[in-house]
Formats: sequence, C-alpha cells, structure tokens
Amino acid sequence: MQPPTTAPLHLAAGLRLPTNGLDYAILAIYFAVVLGIGFAARRSVRTSLDFFLSGRSLPAWITGLAFISANLAATEILGMAANSAQYGAYTVHWYWIGAIPAMVFLGLVMMPFYYGSKVRSVPEFLLLRFDRPAHLLSSILFAFAAILIAGVNLYALAIVVEALLGWPQWVAIVVAGFFVLAYITLGGLSSAIYNEVLQFFVILAALIPIVVLSLKKAGGWDGLTSRLTEQHGANFTTAWGGTGIGDANPLGANWLTIVLGLGFVLSFGYWTTNFAEVQRALSAKNLSAARRTPLIAAFPKIFIVFLVMIPGLAAAALVPGFGTADSGLQYNDAIPYLMQELLPNGVLGIAVTGLLAAFMAGMAANVSSFNTVFTNDIWAKYVVRQREDAYYVRFGRLITAIGVVASIGTAFLASSFSNIMSYLQTLFSFFNVPMFVVFIVGMFWRRASMKSGFWGLLAGTTAAMVNYFVLYKQDIVHIPSDQGANFVSAIAGFAAGAVVMVAVSLFTEPKPEEELRGLVYGTRSPGLAEPPAPGDEAWYRRPALLGWGAVVLAALCYVPFSF
Repeated sequence: MQPPTTAPLHLAAGLRLPTNGLDYAILAIYFAVVLGIGFAARRSVRTSLDFFLSGRSLPAWITGLAFISANLAATEILGMAANSAQYGAYTVHWYWIGAIPAMVFLGLVMMPFYYGSKVRSVPEFLLLRFDRPAHLLSSILFAFAAILIAGVNLYALAIVVEALLGWPQWVAIVVAGFFVLAYITLGGLSSAIYNEVLQFFVILAALIPIVVLSLKKAGGWDGLTSRLTEQHGANFTTAWGGTGIGDANPLGANWLTIVLGLGFVLSFGYWTTNFAEVQRALSAKNLSAARRTPLIAAFPKIFIVFLVMIPGLAAAALVPGFGTADSGLQYNDAIPYLMQELLPNGVLGIAVTGLLAAFMAGMAANVSSFNTVFTNDIWAKYVVRQREDAYYVRFGRLITAIGVVASIGTAFLASSFSNIMSYLQTLFSFFNVPMFVVFIVGMFWRRASMKSGFWGLLAGTTAAMVNYFVLYKQDIVHIPSDQGANFVSAIAGFAAGAVVMVAVSLFTEPKPEEELRGLVYGTRSPGLAEPPAPGDEAWYRRPALLGWGAVVLAALCYVPFSF
C-alpha cells in the first residue's frame, strides 16, 4: 500500500460497463482457480509453521512476487491513478521515494534480524528485543490496524463492483470476503502467497492494455505531455515543480516534508514493520531468499508507477476538467472511465478480474498477517499457553473466519469516511511509524532499555494522533491538506517516540549484552550459519547488488520527471 491519494473513492453512476457472458466466464474461471489453489495448498499444512509461515520453505521469486502483490491492492491502483489525474507526475514520489529505498533497507539491513532470530511475526521481535508490555501493545495495535485496512479493501471493492457491474455493495463485500476466507482457511499462508503470485500477473494483464490504449488515444507520450502542459501548466508533468519551501502546490507539501515525511518516516515505517509485507519474506526457505524477497519486489515496483500513473494522466488529458463537477467524473473514475471507453469484451473481463484480484490480494495479506499475530502473539502467549501444535492450527483457522467477519464490519465503518485513501495513510501514521521508531532505535542502539520499547511506542502513537485530531482537525496548526497533515503526523510520531525512548533508556536498565545477540546491529544470532564469502554467490544472488541496482534504476527513472 502506498501513502495516500486525496480524492474520495466514489465512482460516477454512469460508468456501468458493457459486460457480457464472456467477461463473466473469465471472472468465474478466476474464482475457481483461486479456490483450487486453496485446496491444493491444504495438503501441505501439517504444523502451525506450515499454516502461518508456509513452513519457511518458499523460493525467493515466489515470496518476492507475493511481497509486491500484497501491496498492489486495488485501492492503490484506483487511488494512484486518481492521484495522477489530480496531481500529475508527483505520483512518482510514492514509488521512487516512498517505497524503493525502504524496500532495499528492509532486505539489506532488517531481514537478517527478523529471519535470523526465527520470529514468526514482527511484534515477536519486540518481545525478544524489549519486554512483554512492548510486545503486547504492538500486537494489539497491529491486529487492530490489519482488520481496519482489510475492511478498507473490501469497501473499495464494493464501490467499484457496484459502479461497474451493478452488484449491491453488501453482495460484493460478502462474496469477496467468502473467497478470501475459503482459500486462507484451507491452505494458510501458502494459499495466500500462491494466489498473490497469480494475482500479480492478472493485475498486469488488466493494466497493460489500459496503458497502451489510453496512451495511443492521447497521441503518444509527446501528445499526452503537450495536452497536459496546455491544460495544467508545466509543473504537471514534473516531479519537483512547485515543491520549494513556501511555494503553493496541490499536494500541500514541500520537498522537505516529501523527503522526510513520505520518503523516510512513512515509507520506512510501512515497508520495514508492516507484517502483512514482512510475513512474505519470513516464509522464504533461507536467509538469502528472505533478504532477496523485498529486493526482487523492488524491481517491478519501479515500473508499476507507469501502469497506474499513465492512465490517470491520460484521463486528465482526454477529458478537459477531469475530476471537476463540469466533467461529471471524479478523479477516482480515471481507470473505470478508460475501461469503459477503450476495452472490448473479453479484455474487459480480464480488467474487471484484475481489479477484483487486486482487492483480494490486499485483503488476504492483512487477514493472513492478522491471524498469525493474533494466534501466536496474543492468544498463545497471553491467553492459552503451551497447548499442542494442532490446537493452534485449528485456532488459526477459527480466528481467520473471525477476522474476515470483522473486516466486513470495518468495511461498513470505512464507508463513513469520504476519503478512504487519506484514511489509510492516517492509519499508517498512527500504527506503523511509532513501531518503526521503536525498531530502528532498538536495532541500532544497544543502550535502549527493555522498558523504552513500550513507552516509545505509546508516545509515538499518541503524538501522531494528537497532531492529527487536535492540532490539525481543530485548526490549531494550519496544514494545507490531509496529505500534508499525515506527513506531519508521521514526523511528530517518529520524533516523540525517539525522544521518549532515549529519555526512558537513560533512567532504566539496558537488556543484558548476551541477550542482544542477533537483535542489535553489529551482533550475530548464535544459531545462524556464517554467510558465504564475498563473491561466492552468483550476481543475481547478491542482495546488495540487487538492492543498489533497484536504487540506481529508480534514480534513472526520475530523470524525465525532474525538470
């Protein structure tokens, strides 16, 4: 999931698609394959490790594609296209600043801690590094956030299906929830991951025809940029135009808040501590595969921005005043509008299937991470302890069903928000950023005490909420937009968490040095085998080379949008 777009996700009533039997047949085949994967994966589930982490047996290319697919929810597809229609080429920041560096950091720096410590979840790492209060608080916050975010995906799916196919919202919510419940309950994380790999290719099959046909209709890249420059000004096709400190721009953010708020705090907070993503890497067969997982995902992430940005730019170029009342279309209508205008039957069915696949991927990632955290980090450690392994597999299936039902409830809660994209980003600033500061201080500062984890997490969450609900919403501090407010909330949460952790550590005892092995930078887990000597692995197996290659490619991609 990317940081926010700001257009409300309500589609125009006139966007009903001319679907026929062929389109519905493609949709039915997809759902049958999804359930088939669930039944096939069920045979491999024998232990709780199989159910929650695929037995740590998957190759890097599988986990890498699942990693990116879990993030590529349809809220991102529709939202980032809307972002492009409204703001233009600024959208690249959410990918090349707001994703790639953090993904590389996760692979190169943080995965050895996660995988080497043999934890089953991100909150469990806090139990090893700090203490039980920090672990319990982080588990509760993550489980709560996962259900809220899964509900957002369900609600967004319902809006799209109602507008495009005419299904009532409640029918779309229940049907999608049932299929996600079925394949996760049957096959656990393996089923979710293999379905996410399938969904990745289905999503690409849906987006690529839209990009090609919309670009052709707009007159190619030159025709597209000339139309947009004429309608919206020169900055619309640049990444940094108008972002100087003190300059006004639609984002309500300058280069400093973009780099610090989005590029560092929100981005690193999401990609390095969000268990819905990290869980895919933890299911890899060894440390090398785990480190390569986010690095492999970083390469398609660099180019996915074009698949979501070009349709938004094309919609803005083809329809004068797109997103305004005069056009009859909202920014979120960009991709549905192009689907209606450009795609023939058959291809239309693939596009609809791709959107549904994207929604289900986003929901499944959050539900599978929720059942792992709730079962292992809350139930097994604080409620029913030391039971046989089969009990926790059964409970994991039960809590999956409860999680899906709860997601359906939070889907209707999300309907009360006019802007669910900003709602999502607000959740990230509340939950992911405070966890990130606790992780980063704990991993790089040995003196951080056991008590500092809990108080840092509590202070960071509180500061982010106070900034958003009190300072911004009560207009005590003027911030031009929800987008800018989320950036500032993230910075406030990070700063407050770090300050409180340092203060508490100075007055409390640190964790014994021997208990920090494999948990703090510069130490090594006693159970982890020594890595190969430099140069012993093939170039495509070297995480550092893959990671820096992704960064260089992202930097090169920035060139056309920098001026």
